[in-house]
Amino acid sequence: MKIKRLVFNPFRENTYLVWDDTNEAIIVDAGNMNEGENGVLAAEIEALGLKPVMAVNTHGHFDHTQGVKWLKEKYDVKFACSSKDQFLIDSTSGGMVYGLKCNEVPAVDIDLDAIDSISFGATNLRIIKTPGHTPGHVVLFNEEAKSLFTGDTLFRESIGRTDLPGGDYSWIMKSILEEIVPLGDDVTIYPGHEDSSTIGHETLYNPFIVEVLNNEVNYKG
Repeated sequence: MKIKRLVFNPFRENTYLVWDDTNEAIIVDAGNMNEGENGVLAAEIEALGLKPVMAVNTHGHFDHTQGVKWLKEKYDVKFACSSKDQFLIDSTSGGMVYGLKCNEVPAVDIDLDAIDSISFGATNLRIIKTPGHTPGHVVLFNEEAKSLFTGDTLFRESIGRTDLPGGDYSWIMKSILEEIVPLGDDVTIYPGHEDSSTIGHETLYNPFIVEVLNNEVNYKG
């Protein structure tokens, strides 16, 4: 499995182009928001000789979904996201708060809340439900490559916001500690913003995780 990170929109959101030796590809969290960014993504796809088959979203926030309509129109891909985040996909208020005009997001074709994995080419990604940043947030795990797309659940030395509609601190910490950390220290995380990391690094240096592991904070309380 091969991964290319592209950083888009004013929120510096990480859009991931993911493919394997079959040249089938998926786009994880398509945040491309304008014609210039669309062109950058199209040029990468063409240069690598890829065939996009799916736009996959870890969650429904607007800074991660703005490129989905363009992808569907240009490449006729399927759109995969959890139905629990449909209220966020339908909302136009997210971008308006920042003075941004949001693109329309198409209907979800594949409900990630109803399946355990997705496949493209010869690659399989396990869907792990990680509510907390949003109710329908999921992370995508490839065991063979030890690669985990964490969206806005887990960042390098931080976690996703829980003060937005549908967010919950107890849920996100439960997701991180009970679903992500057990995957193993050597798993590389590819977050929705900022740089990649490893689970091992996060258990040592992420203050939100460390304070729980040191019994300084009871996330269940």
